[in-house]
Amino acid sequence: MTKLCVSAPAYIQSIAPYEPGKPIADLAREMGLKAGQIIKLASNENPLGISPRAEEAIQGALLDIARYPDGNSFALRDAVCAKFKLKPNQLVFGNGSNDILELAARAFLAPGAEAIYSQHAFAVYALVTQAVGATGVVVPARDFGHDLSAMLAAVTPDTRMIFIANPNNPTGTLLSKEALLTFLRQVPKNVLVVLDEAYDEYLPKTLKSESIGWLIEFENLVISRTFSKAYGLAGLRIGFGMASAKVADMMNRVRQPFNVNSVAQAAAVASLADGDFVERSYALNQAGMAQITQGLDKLGLEFIPSFGNFVSFRIGSATGVYQRLLKNGVIVRPIANYGMPDYLRVSIGSFSENERFLEVLEQILTD
Repeated sequence: MTKLCVSAPAYIQSIAPYEPGKPIADLAREMGLKAGQIIKLASNENPLGISPRAEEAIQGALLDIARYPDGNSFALRDAVCAKFKLKPNQLVFGNGSNDILELAARAFLAPGAEAIYSQHAFAVYALVTQAVGATGVVVPARDFGHDLSAMLAAVTPDTRMIFIANPNNPTGTLLSKEALLTFLRQVPKNVLVVLDEAYDEYLPKTLKSESIGWLIEFENLVISRTFSKAYGLAGLRIGFGMASAKVADMMNRVRQPFNVNSVAQAAAVASLADGDFVERSYALNQAGMAQITQGLDKLGLEFIPSFGNFVSFRIGSATGVYQRLLKNGVIVRPIANYGMPDYLRVSIGSFSENERFLEVLEQILTD
């Protein structure tokens, strides 16, 4: 056998790839179940699907799919600028918000640099940091959320980036606007703060972020948003970043020319115009969150109060319970790889999906 003559850098070889939620088709094959009998509450997807306007836009975009997409996402850029009162040169579009996180890392991190993120925070922060050869600095969590004082204390002359998820995934914790603003004013200006707001649409109006208005004050701030959650476009992979013109320019320099496909762009433009769909998604999530948490309370299970469209709950023999849920056609998410081996995370689904999850869980606990 011929020996491989080339090798990847050590920091690439040591990466543990991201593990997504188990697909329905995989479970159907493994367990001999019918796909229609399976419910997936593992990946924080929208149980309402997509906006009717987005569906119509998708059908129209398919007619021109033989053409390359607009590499500058002009129509979507215009729509985002109008909605969030930004200038065109403040935006970066990506193949999901994960792409935005990676573009920030590629533009501003390098071997020898450090990036700070919290324990129990989104796994992609560590992945994108390691992929560019930078050093990740994990700060212990406080009550399963970000300890901003400890994160500030962890800043060194080598720190180039701080990742913050608000609300946080997978714990669902939320930082107050006041705490975040105070934190930003204390962060050195040469350290980029990447504020991941993938679940902002699920927040009530009183808790919604004011971070977009902060871009005027902070040139070292990047805000990441996605169309995968409340807008329901997870399968099309589209997200965007908002930043100062200088930061956005650096990120766009490392962006692939056609990283957002034409169907995704059309669907995103239509989704932004359908406020009613987002409101319905929010209302369904609020009702579902109450249904799930009340059910967990009834079963005597401890859970972390969540501001996203999911909730993490503590349960003995989490791995065994996860496997038994799978055998019953219910997919949730084990989060041992987040340093939480005694917890499972369940996404908020439709009323019937939530009900099925709770019924199966109760059956497992009482057997």
